[in-house]
Amino acid sequence: MGILRVLLMGLPLLGSMALGGCALLPVSGPASWDVRAGQHDTESLPYALVPVSRKVVDILAKTAPRLATAFTDRRPPQVIRFGVGDIVNVTIFEATSGGLFVPAEAGVRPGNFINIPSQAVDANGNISIPFAGTIRARGRTQVEIQQAIVDALKNRAIEPQVIVSLADQRTSLVNVLGDVPRPSRFPASAAAEHIVDTITRAGGTAGPGYDSWVMLERDGRRAVAPFGALIYEPINNIYTHPNDTIYVYREPQTFLAFGALGTQQQIPFQAWRLTLAEAVAKTGGLNDGSADPASVFLYRGETREVAESLGIDVSPFQGPLVPVIYNLNLRDPAGYFLATTFEMRNKDVIYVSNAVSVEVTKFVSYLRTINSAITDPMNTGITALTLKNLLKGGPSSTLVVTTPITTTTP
Repeated sequence: MGILRVLLMGLPLLGSMALGGCALLPVSGPASWDVRAGQHDTESLPYALVPVSRKVVDILAKTAPRLATAFTDRRPPQVIRFGVGDIVNVTIFEATSGGLFVPAEAGVRPGNFINIPSQAVDANGNISIPFAGTIRARGRTQVEIQQAIVDALKNRAIEPQVIVSLADQRTSLVNVLGDVPRPSRFPASAAAEHIVDTITRAGGTAGPGYDSWVMLERDGRRAVAPFGALIYEPINNIYTHPNDTIYVYREPQTFLAFGALGTQQQIPFQAWRLTLAEAVAKTGGLNDGSADPASVFLYRGETREVAESLGIDVSPFQGPLVPVIYNLNLRDPAGYFLATTFEMRNKDVIYVSNAVSVEVTKFVSYLRTINSAITDPMNTGITALTLKNLLKGGPSSTLVVTTPITTTTP
């Protein structure tokens, strides 16, 4: 009776542990039904669940990181204007000899012109021209300075003509810094050039282009995009403007893989662009013995504008980024077409949940472990009591369960 009482006392413990088994089972992440149910913990981070569809793929393709998104002015830069410190050359022509700059005996000269010694635009923004006085140069173009000098000399020189050239451009510069062979300050090109052209003047990227990022700073604003975005999408290769700062840096693009995949680790893109299908293949594919193909989840923070375009109600979320979990169903044969067009982003997280059958198997194994933990000590006690009685010569304590037999008379 004592052993039976111990057994009866252990049954409630077995039942309570079985009921809590789901929470105690070892897992590598949330179950698929938990992800789809949404975040109900008010103290945790809310998120939005978005099934991957053709419409979603198209929206994300239009909202990829772009320099053209931040700097929408795609016009070429304006004509270069002179600034303080620029070195200027001035040449003055007169129609005939005997004028202000060309004397009467100038017939022995090779031409009817005179070169003014090179000079810098002073701190007040001016240059000095003999017989014309101080001429404003700062903020003016080459043509505007030429006309200002002609206007100042036309009543004294004989039909004067003027050519102004920039001998040494010390303003209207472009800074190219970072992971380039020749970081430097370059004069802005008079012929409008694009960002890739400017980076080329600095020697191009020092490392593999697919690991390079470009940051553009202009007028107090900044934008960052992968170097590949400038190559694959010409719309991002906008014009360089005077006083721009271009910073090239190397940061390998990576994603994280967790759950029922072939490997769980940080994996580099090692490519200009990477699709979700290629990323899953890099992990070794789905684990055939445990993965649920319908529960491929991708974690990413999207801007509020992108989230709204996806149809997400952003009012419950705070901050500039909205946590989004994309759900790709690879049990659907068409899901692989979507996976080949869904582009990965830097620091994305891929998680694949276990199939339901795997969780059931683990739960059954868990129950067996609980059952063994309870019955093994009891069997050991029964065995010890039986041996004790046998040693004393008394009856054993074996429990015998009899089943009544009913006979039927034909």
